[in-house]
Amino acid sequence: MNMGDRFSFSRWWGIVVKEFIQLKRDRLTFAMIVGFPIIQLVLFGFAINSDPRHLPTAVLAADNSPIARSLVRAMENSDYFRVVRQVESEAEADRLLTLGEVQFVLTIPEDFSRKLMRGEHPALLLEADATDPSATGNALSTLSGLGAASVARELGGSLAYLAGKPDPFELRVHRRYNPEGITQYNVVPGLMGVILTMTMVLMTGLAMTRERERGTMENLLATPARPMEVMTGKIVPYILIGLIQVSLILAAARFLFAVPMQGSILLLYATVLLFIAANLMLGMTFSTIARNQLQAMQMTFFFFLPSMLLSGFMFPFRGMPDWAQAVGNLLPLTHFLRLVRGILLKGNGLLEILPHVWPIVLFALVVMSVGLKLYRKTVD
Repeated sequence: MNMGDRFSFSRWWGIVVKEFIQLKRDRLTFAMIVGFPIIQLVLFGFAINSDPRHLPTAVLAADNSPIARSLVRAMENSDYFRVVRQVESEAEADRLLTLGEVQFVLTIPEDFSRKLMRGEHPALLLEADATDPSATGNALSTLSGLGAASVARELGGSLAYLAGKPDPFELRVHRRYNPEGITQYNVVPGLMGVILTMTMVLMTGLAMTRERERGTMENLLATPARPMEVMTGKIVPYILIGLIQVSLILAAARFLFAVPMQGSILLLYATVLLFIAANLMLGMTFSTIARNQLQAMQMTFFFFLPSMLLSGFMFPFRGMPDWAQAVGNLLPLTHFLRLVRGILLKGNGLLEILPHVWPIVLFALVVMSVGLKLYRKTVD
């Protein structure tokens, strides 16, 4: 048996040392190795909450009696409701729900207290934005025994006989935009944004690095093409791929999952184009930073994980702490989810979606400017 066939500890140790040296030189890969566990621990440990509380609530109170105020205070004391607006009309309340600025609207009719004192069992209306059933389910379940407890202190003296009734008034809950609480109505439109984020960023992130690894980048750099021409020219085919993906998802949503489509499909495609452009620009920026395809894939997943967890796709957005919501609002997927759900489920028009369009446009312009700055006309 030759000496070279035996296991050599010195040769083995030399290979181990070489791998550590390569890891040390590849700082981006090393950062991903350390960064992924830290991000997962922080997000799952602190940011993710499947039981959202302190949900923004508007009150339309035509009756401002002590009994009505006690009911509002009882809802706030449950920790699930937080009154942020006092509205003056049903139109204003409807606008707040449509824009997603509040999760609930409580309507107290004008003659509520008078009917309650007469024992007429008056009705209150609580409207909920139920596009995401998981965001409202626990809050609505707390209302079952809230009726008698909320006004018990006000029912004294001649009204004591009402306190013994299990429900001195009726609380009618109207789950708007998704009355049956069907999860697919929320998940399937959201999948459109998740799939586009993953595929668009990854494919374009590999575009430049693939040419650099194959040696074809030199031919591209030898042409008189400007950086803007190179970046925009390489993303056009992927725009078509993204539109095909969206069309397939919309067809499945309509015919397979029966997702309602209340708004304009043309407006939806216009917002999809903006979202695709933002993700493609980010992918091109990653490709200018990464030295190889592995690094491009690592950077893609490094961006994709927070996008999926902090956008409100998997977990209720309002259940996250304020710092996590601030980070989530910087991500284009967060705004796109609100856009696509608003158009399909609420029938939102151009004016209603504008607050979520400009953050995506701003994100695209920022990453494009960074990508153009990092683009080099020479190969290192």
